[in-house]
Amino acid sequence: MTAPLVLRFTAFAGVMCISFAAIFFRLAATPPVTAVFFRALYALPVLALAAFGVRRRDTRPVRSRLLAGAAGVVLAVDLALWHVSIENIGAGLATVLAATQVLFVAGLAWLLHRERPTASAMLTIPIIIAGIALLSGLGRADAYGKNPALGVAFGVATGLTYATFLLVMRASNRARLAPSAGPVLDATLGTAGGALLMGLALPVDFGFAVSWPAHGWLAALALVAQAAGWLLITSALPRLPALDTSVLILLQPVGAIIWAYLIFTEELSTVQWSGVALVLGGILFLSGRGAVRTGSVEPVATGEQV
Repeated sequence: MTAPLVLRFTAFAGVMCISFAAIFFRLAATPPVTAVFFRALYALPVLALAAFGVRRRDTRPVRSRLLAGAAGVVLAVDLALWHVSIENIGAGLATVLAATQVLFVAGLAWLLHRERPTASAMLTIPIIIAGIALLSGLGRADAYGKNPALGVAFGVATGLTYATFLLVMRASNRARLAPSAGPVLDATLGTAGGALLMGLALPVDFGFAVSWPAHGWLAALALVAQAAGWLLITSALPRLPALDTSVLILLQPVGAIIWAYLIFTEELSTVQWSGVALVLGGILFLSGRGAVRTGSVEPVATGEQV
């Protein structure tokens, strides 16, 4: 098997792993912050082992490690918001909404790094926004979700916080001083700590008393999506062409929609399907053509949405 084919297969396997993240959360049926804490906690031993294997190549200073940990705290907030979105609009559409991070990455890169949006981005962003509105079902009775409008609101917030996480992670290893396992471990430590702080300090439903089989599904979420998915993706995607990366990234929401239909019978309305087409089509176009004029903002620096 040639090297490019191996990289594509590795990235595809990673994307398939993270496409089950929302599914495992729904199957676990635990409060959002509780799920975030355990998905990070259970992933730590695997990530620590992976980081130990490449420790001699990890030359990051302490500041970079702390910055990666801070990114993980942001990710804890992001995942909590995403889980609330899943509860209100379903695993499939919540994953589609999380993919809108590409819009916020472009916006934040423009604001913080003067990386101006391309003309293609300026034309495509309104189309994606229209698609997001359609995902809510426009108040129609046939729209899927317990509260589609609320799910969209939390989904958009997920895109913003995930974009923030990506930019902080990008800054933490800008000089490429470490293989992916080190920064991913530091970020996951931050995620576990951030979830614990949210659970203890905020008036949210949080607890350690999780019963079986919920623990089994949380372990699957941690080992399949949080650990295996992140490690596979971060080892392969940065070395693939931009078009390959764009297509592979969009396989996550597409996969989530398929699994959600097969497992939970999440039947979307015609309006919502139209929104899916606009959002994913717009993101594919933006990812392939580039959203900013200068610099390089990686569409996925570590893992999923999510």
